[in-house]
Amino acid sequence: MKFYLEPSIVDAVPDFKVAIIHYNRTTVSDSPQMLKGRLQLFQEQLFFELEERSFDEIDGIREWRNVWKALGADPARYRPSVEALYRRISKQAYMESHSSAIDLNTLFSLQYGIPSGMYNLETLTGDIRVTIGHAEDGYDGLNGRFNSLHNMPILKDGYSPFGSPYADSVRSAITEETTEILHVLFLRPEMNVEEAQRLAKACGTMFTSINGGEATAAILCAENPSIEVTDLPPRQDAKY
Repeated sequence: MKFYLEPSIVDAVPDFKVAIIHYNRTTVSDSPQMLKGRLQLFQEQLFFELEERSFDEIDGIREWRNVWKALGADPARYRPSVEALYRRISKQAYMESHSSAIDLNTLFSLQYGIPSGMYNLETLTGDIRVTIGHAEDGYDGLNGRFNSLHNMPILKDGYSPFGSPYADSVRSAITEETTEILHVLFLRPEMNVEEAQRLAKACGTMFTSINGGEATAAILCAENPSIEVTDLPPRQDAKY
């Protein structure tokens, strides 16, 4: 399987980058109490921080609003997922626990201030492209409605779009039967590659410490616009 960052995105946002993390032989289950408590506590702390900060002061939200504008989407109408999460927390509408994978994905997004998605790799087919959605691109989302992805960054396999930093799709949803996961961190464009690599490794470390399995990671950016799964570090060297 190959991953491509298409030139159209880099042309519009030269510093656009994503972290691709592959989890293999993992086990998704009910979250341990430690993770549930950490997610709840982080949201409560963030609520108080947001009482004294505007959304424009949060780097991830500010940068992803700019990505939306650069690609032609309206961030006031279709908010990047990280901003939607922060707005929920500002109203004390905290996210409840779902599973050991989804809870971690939510925690990573909140902690690092970026959109983040986990996808069931077993449901995907062919090569995967990070590209810009056209008018016809969209899918049924986990938010309970059909989501148009026009002028937004999307993840697209050989069949159709399956993910974006706006909303996740039903087709690629993680379940407790999932053992192979594609984790995509939609990084802040202003973050440098070295920092992005450290962040991806930190996420892999925490994920595998709770869910087991192995993690391999790479950064897609203008300087490294394509990878193959076989190009990722050998799994025996990439256990976190």
